[in-house]
Parts: sequence; C-alpha cells; structure tokens
Amino acid sequence: MSKETMNYILLVVITLAIAIVLSLILRKLLSAYIKNYAEKLKTDPTNFLFIKNSVGFIIYTAAIIFIFSQIPYLKSLGTALFAGAGILAVVIGFASQSALSNIISGVFILIFKPVKVSDIIEFKDGLRGTVEEITLRHILIKDFENKRIVIPNSVISDETIINSHIKDEKIRKHVVFSISYDSNIDKAIDIIRDEAQNHPLLIDNRTKEEISNNAPVVAVRVISLSDFSIDIKAYLWAADISNAFSMSCDLLKSVKQRFDREGIEIPFPYRTIVYKKDLK
Repeated sequence: MSKETMNYILLVVITLAIAIVLSLILRKLLSAYIKNYAEKLKTDPTNFLFIKNSVGFIIYTAAIIFIFSQIPYLKSLGTALFAGAGILAVVIGFASQSALSNIISGVFILIFKPVKVSDIIEFKDGLRGTVEEITLRHILIKDFENKRIVIPNSVISDETIINSHIKDEKIRKHVVFSISYDSNIDKAIDIIRDEAQNHPLLIDNRTKEEISNNAPVVAVRVISLSDFSIDIKAYLWAADISNAFSMSCDLLKSVKQRFDREGIEIPFPYRTIVYKKDLK
C-alpha cells in the first residue's frame, strides 16, 4: 500500500473521528442548554430538541463532503456522478422519496406544532403514548407500558391523531355503569354522583350560568335500556388525560363497593336455553 493511499485512509479516519466526537459534544451541550433554558423560561423545548437531533446529520454530511473534496479519486467519482445527473436524479429520487417525505414532514411538524414534546397523543388504531423526542426522520413515543415506539414523521402528517394537550388539557371522561331493572335508578344515580364528587381529581367545569342554576358538578344520566340492564353514564371532568384515567378506574371500584353495600344489583346477562327431545 502506497504512502499516498495511507494518507487518504488516515484523512478519512481522522475526519470521521472528529465528526463523531464533535457530534457527541454538541448534542450533550445542547441537551444541557435546552433543559436549563426551557425550565428557566418555561417554554416549549420542541424546537430546540429538533435542532439538537439535526446536528449529527449536518456534521456527518459536512464530513462526507470534505472527504470527497480532498481525495482525487472520490472527487472525480463525484464529478462523473454529477455528469450523469439526469439518470442519477431519477434513481435517487425514487430511492429517497420516503426519507425526504419524513424530513419535510418533520419541518412541518416543527412549524405548525400538531404535536410537541411531552404531549400525550392517540392514533385511530388505539395506539397512545407521550411524545419524548422529535427528529428529522421520526417521532419517539413512550406508551403507558414504558415501551418506546418509533413513528415516521410522514405517518404523523397523514394520520388523524388525538392530541389532548393542544390549547386546553382538560378532558371530559365518560364512565358507564349498568344496573338491573329491579334496582332503584334514583338511588344508583345518587351513589354515582356522590362517589364522583368526592374524588380528589374531579374538577368543577361548570359555567357561571350552570352554577347559578345549581346544576350538579357531575352530570349523571340514563343513556340506555338494554336487554339485561339499565345503563347510566357519568360525565366527569379532569385536569388531563392521566388524571381522567385514574379517576375512572377509582370510580369503577368505589361505585361497585357502594352498590354492593346498598343493594344495587349489577346484572349478569341471561340466556334461555331450550332442549328439544326427539319425538318418537
């Protein structure tokens, strides 16, 4: 191996090493700065995190361009590739269509902010989690089982998502209880409302008009007379989706316990089975 080749190999190794070290240092510095800056000014860190995640891409791209410009063979190869740019552009266009779509979608997410870091979002297929990171290519979501889900930016742009943190985090939770036809409806409604209004996570979301008219904090209504039960729905307001979930779970338990103590029956479905005997 000639001395010139060794020098080129050394150049590549040193350039890539510098790019890796520089990328790591800048990302760590930006992470510390973003955390302190966002906490101090109480501002949304999404924009800064996006820039932090773009640093590596920019540095590595610059390193590759530098390597191509310094090595004659690679420089001539690059010139030849640009000479045939017509065919190459078509090939690259098809090959990088998905990648470019994700990058452009990432920029749109940064500008229009349909989602931000720390938002809880839900997809129409039921997938739900907290946004942890937004990069040039994807969004990282932590679900409620502490699993990380990587979703391409283009999917976020094309999908219909539910974002409970846009503008107002308050959420109305619906909890349905079923009682038997033999049970006292008014008593069941009073129990449900009493348990709900005593829950610490419940918030009073009544308007001034509703308060002046003595409307209850928790609306409880009969919504259905089904085959085996009377269905009653409670409408509960909570500060955010996490509190709403915890409150609904607590109420299912406490209301069931009150029903048991006060003689309100939660029915089982009934089936009538008819056996036909062979006639002789």
